[in-house]
Amino acid sequence: MAAPMLRGARRRGWSLRCAGPRVRREAPRREINFKLDEKTAHSTLDLSRKDCGVIYRMLGIDPTKVPQNPERFKDWAVVLGDTTVSNGCHYWEVTVKLSQQFRIGVADVDISREVCIGMDESSWVFAYANRHWNAMFANETTPINNIGKPERVGLLLDYEHKKLSLIDISKNMLIHSLSSEFKGPVVPAFALWDGELVTHSGLDVPETLKSN
Repeated sequence: MAAPMLRGARRRGWSLRCAGPRVRREAPRREINFKLDEKTAHSTLDLSRKDCGVIYRMLGIDPTKVPQNPERFKDWAVVLGDTTVSNGCHYWEVTVKLSQQFRIGVADVDISREVCIGMDESSWVFAYANRHWNAMFANETTPINNIGKPERVGLLLDYEHKKLSLIDISKNMLIHSLSSEFKGPVVPAFALWDGELVTHSGLDVPETLKSN
């Protein structure tokens, strides 16, 4: 599979549009509404805030005491969302202020549980570590320089046009878009190695991000 096109854009006013006609989703609500799926969570991760948050525990749970199933990530601190996307334009937000090392994005629903998101051709993520952001795909990174460390960021997934975008909510700014071919349904995906992430779904796509 060819490497994806990585595109950075610095635009005020959230000028990215979700192109194309509206497509009815499988779910009755127009916006994506998900929780984190405990069955996928690595043993170092605890779900919190009614399964909308995830906390990293350095020692974690003894892996032998965690219910074993093929959906759980074995070696990496990863958890997936419980709702798939196979069409449409969807938006959610993540509070990131309590973590200094994490990855957020989407992954194929059947991504291998032996890898970390961002390492293979089945996931597309924005990573933050050592005070720097990167876009990641297939273990290749592209630096993102026009963002600091906002308390909360947005993710916009335009499935038909194969695009995942990072939004700086505090500055009303589209930061970076990562484009690639999805192989099938995808789910929100998260990894972290300290602190806590909190997800916020059930949100409408902001008016300025919608198609005309």
